Amino acid sequence: MQVPVLTVSELTGMIKYLFDSNEILRQVYVRGEISNFKYHLSGHLYFVLKDERAQIRCVMFKNRTILLPFMPENGMKVIALGYVTVYERNGEYQLYVDDMQPDGIGALYLAYEKLKEKLQKEGLFDVSFKKPIPFLPKKIGIITSLNGAAIRDLLTVIRRRYPNVNILIAPVSVQGKQAVDEICEAIKDLNNVGNLDVIILGRGGGSIEELWTFNEEKVARAIFNSRIPIISAVGHETDYTIADFVADKRAPTPSAAGEMVVPEKKQLLSDLTQRKKRLIAAACALINARKQEIEYIKRSVVFKKLRSQVDNNRILLDSLMKRLVREVVDHLKNKEAGLKFLAGRINVLSPLAVLSRGYSICQKVDDQKIVSRIEDVEVGQHVKIIFMDGYLLCSVKSKEKKGEEGNAGI
Repeated sequence: MQVPVLTVSELTGMIKYLFDSNEILRQVYVRGEISNFKYHLSGHLYFVLKDERAQIRCVMFKNRTILLPFMPENGMKVIALGYVTVYERNGEYQLYVDDMQPDGIGALYLAYEKLKEKLQKEGLFDVSFKKPIPFLPKKIGIITSLNGAAIRDLLTVIRRRYPNVNILIAPVSVQGKQAVDEICEAIKDLNNVGNLDVIILGRGGGSIEELWTFNEEKVARAIFNSRIPIISAVGHETDYTIADFVADKRAPTPSAAGEMVVPEKKQLLSDLTQRKKRLIAAACALINARKQEIEYIKRSVVFKKLRSQVDNNRILLDSLMKRLVREVVDHLKNKEAGLKFLAGRINVLSPLAVLSRGYSICQKVDDQKIVSRIEDVEVGQHVKIIFMDGYLLCSVKSKEKKGEEGNAGI
């Protein structure tokens, strides 16, 4: 079997592949002492981490170094977080550092990074879950110790900026074994109150051990599950706690939280006054602009033409109205003449007109029927003879039909 001959580049590439494909080497924590430290003009850091029996070359790029809360130096013991791979140009393996902390916090720092990574993967730090902080809350809940400077700073700042706001304080321990449960219970209680707009969770500064309560998973999940937005105000400006990442807003100090949660009342009143002035000025300017536009339109040829058309239409309307009145009057006169003609005809045919010429009407008394023929009445029956000016009640003594003689008294 022939053994392949590799180039140096091929062999180095194979070794690099073995490093890069190793799950353990993708993220490692390394404790050691810094030596051969160099701060490059580019902002990158080059150094060696060593212990009693070995050493490894390290590099930390500028985009990571700017996040360091301290400046590394030779002889400093640190814990570095990064990944190991091969730098092919030199054929050396080295540690590419993403983060670094001074040694001495040891287990706490590792626990912090582990929990941070876990909660970040679960999405507890996602911006999409952050609840907005109200611009002007009516009621604020504060979770902190009554014995620390944090509560004094918060109350001083809030009352100075906006004294009208109501404050509900939930006193808790901010360090020690009991602090975690007290803080979680306080968050739950303030959510059950129902009328709070925002909660401030805070304490003054301290060492990582003193601030560790705010790095506990139980506290982080209580903050995340709060219905009311929470501002984390742990007084440690350079370092972040887990609570800072989960909270809806982070304030570097309790005083900063007080400035963040309420606006300054004097400034609000001043802003309102200025806005009112600008609104009035804008309204006046708009009105003047519209007046100028109207004046321009009134002077324009188009407007004059339209006005002329309106005047002409008014004259035409008057003419049409006169014509309409005249035609209506003529129509009514024609109708009146027709009515008079019909009334005359009706008058000619009226029984009253016949009576006026000397005729009379004979009517039976019992059923009011008109007697038009001799057969309609009998001898002895009473009849009513109607004249133009009255009537007579008569009794039939006899009757005689036309063309018959000698039948009187029949």
